Amino acid sequence: MPSVFFSYSHADEVLRDKLEKQLSMLRRQGVIETWHDRRISAGEDIHQAIDGHINTDDIILLLVSADFIASDYCYDIEMQRAMERHENGEAIVIPVILRACDWHHAPFGKLKAVPLDGKPITQWPDIDEAFLQVAKAVREAAARFGRVVTTSPIRAAVAPILATSPAAEIVSPRSSNLRLAKAFTQRDKDQFKLDTFEYIARFFENSLKELGERNPNFEGVFRRVDANRFFATIYRDGKDVARGTIYVGGDAWGQGINYVQGETVASNSINESLTVEADDQALYLTSMGMMSYGRDRDQKLSQEGAAELLWGVLIGPLQGTR
Repeated sequence: MPSVFFSYSHADEVLRDKLEKQLSMLRRQGVIETWHDRRISAGEDIHQAIDGHINTDDIILLLVSADFIASDYCYDIEMQRAMERHENGEAIVIPVILRACDWHHAPFGKLKAVPLDGKPITQWPDIDEAFLQVAKAVREAAARFGRVVTTSPIRAAVAPILATSPAAEIVSPRSSNLRLAKAFTQRDKDQFKLDTFEYIARFFENSLKELGERNPNFEGVFRRVDANRFFATIYRDGKDVARGTIYVGGDAWGQGINYVQGETVASNSINESLTVEADDQALYLTSMGMMSYGRDRDQKLSQEGAAELLWGVLIGPLQGTR
């Protein structure tokens, strides 16, 4: 059975947990077994335990984020060793892009990343769909492992011992229900709100540009007013057909990221608003549902899902959807 090693930054532990749950069917079917450093028992040598797996496991998942790249241990030790084994045909390395970062220039940048096109998991409207793509990639790697990966010298040396040792047949039982509730401070929520606003601003700027390139006679214009506000305008044959203002904070709606039809510098009116919420595992956004008559109110939105919702408010009337 191929073994899967998670190389990740502890800053991404919540996302690692979600990925491991998505791999549950593969484990139940006996397709793979998984390991990460949270499996290290009290009293074990941490570095020795990690080295033992990074040097012998068959499939290595690099859970990539800015924190992963910034970690000397993840990048300089685990990733470098993983790439050596991959290039020697001893293991399959799969980069899993968790969060947006400058990863294309890394040694693993030449490998096909997941999800599709290396789009960061946190930017998918449906994160479960993104993790499902990773699970499918792991299943495919496990299926072809025996055909393309040669046995490493370390594994070859250990295999006879494992085959004849009675202890090798003993599997220590443990629960897979190890998730604990996480707490998020107001500082965490405030930073997530500001990060989301910056993401939405980039999303609108790029979308307005692409809109004009794909649709003759249309032009999209993005104008940043200040750190907390921007205007988005769509012209058709030089006539404005859609205008919107997105701002964070404000006099009456200080807790949200707000949308107003038209261009305004006032902060006391909204047509739609997003609020940062948290469950026991992650931060997310919810919509007041003002433009959808409450249909969007119960959704847990990622940053991209939030951006898509507000973009739909702007462009919807031109598509006949609102």
